[in-house]
Amino acid sequence: MNLIDTLERLGVSYHFEDEIEELLERFFNLKSNYADEAYDLYTVALHFRLFRQHGYRISCGVFKKFVDDNGKFKETIISDARGLLSLYEAAYLRVHGEDLLEEALAFTTDNLKSMAPYLSSTLGKQVDHALVQSIHFGNPRIEARNFISIYQEDESKNEFLLRFAKLDYNSLQMLHKQELYEVSRWWKELDLVSKLPYARDRVVECFFWAMGVYHEPQYSVARIMLTKTIAMTSIIDDTYDAYGTVEELEVFTEAIMRWDVSEIDRLPEYIKPFYSALLNLYEQFEEELSQQGRSYAVHYAKEALKELVRTYYVEAKWFIEGYLPPFSEYMGNALITCTYVYHTTTSLLGIKSVTKEDFEWLSNKPKMLVASLIICRLIDDIATYEVEKERGQIATGIESYMKENGVTKEVAVDKFFEMATNAWKDINEECLRPTSSNSREILMRILNLERIIDVTYKGNEDGYTQPQKVLKPHINALFIDPTVV
Repeated sequence: MNLIDTLERLGVSYHFEDEIEELLERFFNLKSNYADEAYDLYTVALHFRLFRQHGYRISCGVFKKFVDDNGKFKETIISDARGLLSLYEAAYLRVHGEDLLEEALAFTTDNLKSMAPYLSSTLGKQVDHALVQSIHFGNPRIEARNFISIYQEDESKNEFLLRFAKLDYNSLQMLHKQELYEVSRWWKELDLVSKLPYARDRVVECFFWAMGVYHEPQYSVARIMLTKTIAMTSIIDDTYDAYGTVEELEVFTEAIMRWDVSEIDRLPEYIKPFYSALLNLYEQFEEELSQQGRSYAVHYAKEALKELVRTYYVEAKWFIEGYLPPFSEYMGNALITCTYVYHTTTSLLGIKSVTKEDFEWLSNKPKMLVASLIICRLIDDIATYEVEKERGQIATGIESYMKENGVTKEVAVDKFFEMATNAWKDINEECLRPTSSNSREILMRILNLERIIDVTYKGNEDGYTQPQKVLKPHINALFIDPTVV
């Protein structure tokens, strides 16, 4: 199990997926007696985390031997830094009703913070990083780069495995650079930013998001498709959010609904090049996917975009009219404007194994997707509240919740974090077998989209709008600086 964990954290487990799955199934079916003294806290927590990460329903009751008669964790484990760190990471995979893991997270967080300054260099670095970014919530590619730097200082490291991980990281980085060059060239040739000066020029950040959804080499086509759709959505967002009049946005919304090149004559001059480019992009997608017999996938992407644009229009009208909706009305619209229905749908375009039935499942907004939307919406609202308030935007989630419940901003923010935490529990539950009949390949796309939110809005900062503050170090590590072999 230690080897499996090391392979995953070094970012090379995709080479051994079948072998890892076979071993985990074999270990799980052994039904180990974790009450046995042979299993220390580190080991029990590691097994729990790995089984949960792979969808196995292991009970949190395995931790009961570390709890006293009052339901509190025993004082005897406070000095076990390695075990506490393992338990801390495991607690992030909790589901509803697991009060023991709620207690575990609070207990380990407090004690790890207290002992961090006194730990050895390698373990101390792991603790410091974990307190900022848990494994489960982290972007796998970013976390791999960080773990490589920690693992190479570990006296018990496997030199061959370390070298393999570094070479693999650099090899994937070269592939990602080639893809980034391709989408950057496409973006430059479109030249939409010069024609729409109000739009954010964020194609690199868009590729960062796509790479966060899937970094493995077999998803190269899917990454490029997703990057292009995110970049186009960003312009649509800025058009509704910061530029168009109600009349212009109404015409543009109708044009998207009709999806017909003849609509271009009705559009304002400034948006015509974009509308033409959008229709051309989807036509290219259809041509490419028709070769696989999957052109039907584009229909679902179009429908998701139409739904997104309709809700953007509602949001824009609220802003222009100065309307503050009740919180339930706000969320009904805002869960779509967070863009994750659309991005989840388009993330599946380039995956050959995804079927029409999978798209139908997604279009019905299953529980896992709704949980994903809630997290994205609430965390985004927290990070962007002050900026939107300065712009005169009153139809925000925080403002709506404050007014409806008669509470302060601080109380509203705490409630938003609480709701997001509960949504994470829904996601964790939906990833367990046999809750979902869908492949883990699809579930991982939704999970990874949530991980991008956690990284991009770290510290309540809007990393997409202001990438220099949050994303620049990650972008440098992922696309510019190779590991030293």
